[in-house]
Amino acid sequence: MNLLGKLLFITTLVATGVFAGSPALADPGRFMDMNMVTKAPIGHKQFCRDNAWACPKERYQPVVVKLNEARWNQLIAINAKVNRRVKPMTDDDLFGKIEHWSYPVNGYGDCEEYVLEKQRVLMEAGWPKSALLITVAKDVDNAGHAVLTVRTDHGDMILDNQIEAVLPWYSTPYRYIKRQSPSSSVRWTGISDTRVTTVSSVSQ
Repeated sequence: MNLLGKLLFITTLVATGVFAGSPALADPGRFMDMNMVTKAPIGHKQFCRDNAWACPKERYQPVVVKLNEARWNQLIAINAKVNRRVKPMTDDDLFGKIEHWSYPVNGYGDCEEYVLEKQRVLMEAGWPKSALLITVAKDVDNAGHAVLTVRTDHGDMILDNQIEAVLPWYSTPYRYIKRQSPSSSVRWTGISDTRVTTVSSVSQ
């Protein structure tokens, strides 16, 4: 069974409720539950001030990508390529600030730089921006973390710099907080993540 076939098998099990008795999944569904309008992260507001061209004000029709074998392989390849190309460095060391969002500087960055670069490269490869959403979460240490959510017909997939594999959102160990709206790059929506995970209770 190829990688896409394995993914389809897993998402089918979730969709049909095979995992319903598992407390680790708590029947999360293939797509995140977007339940409210919320504020954009401060770092994203700063990024948009610095890169206005990357944050158009217009609204657009949300697109869900049809995930065939070629698209799936491209997603895996670009995620791995950016993870190899960008070297980890904190905002404090790179910019002299606790929080600063940017494209990778001289090949360095933290989680937001990885996400922004993956979004940029995928868009250059023809993926629709409305399907490539910057997403904020809490990691297993209850620290803030950013990943890229890719909206596909097989569910929300996560591109991450901490986990090499491209995974369905419910298979990652994070507590999801908010993400970009699929209809606007400058609007954000809250995520109702009710799964039982290793992450402790967090505030938004």
